Amino acid sequence: MEAADLQVRNTTYHGFVELGRAPVVGEIAGRLQMSVAEVGASWQRLHGLHALVLDGDGSSLRMANPFSAVPTRHRVRADGRWWFANCAWDAFGICAALHVDGHISSVCPDCSEPIEIDLVAEQPSDTSLLFHSIVPAARWWDDIVFT
Repeated sequence: MEAADLQVRNTTYHGFVELGRAPVVGEIAGRLQMSVAEVGASWQRLHGLHALVLDGDGSSLRMANPFSAVPTRHRVRADGRWWFANCAWDAFGICAALHVDGHISSVCPDCSEPIEIDLVAEQPSDTSLLFHSIVPAARWWDDIVFT
């Protein structure tokens, strides 16, 4: 990864955390004193490297793992805010990324029962739950939004 792309990636992630939402390309360009075209091209390269995920239009963020830019059924209360995670696994990742305790609110995809988990000192309050993905890990990036 080129140094400029690393700087764009880090600034994008920091922006997501500071704003509590996905930053838009112009916000990152302003922070880095770069053109919108330069940041957009960097986001395209970062998307190709799986460092972030762009929406279908290719110009706005869909995911900055573990954060989701769109509402999902996986919500996390951490660092005084509510966040959307891309999946159940990423819900744990939000607390890990922020280095804070938190609360996960999700729904079982099989039976639709609510799932509520507290994370304290990096440990879940319910250790009996399992994570299952119908897509093998080697194929997640074939369609990361579906996965």
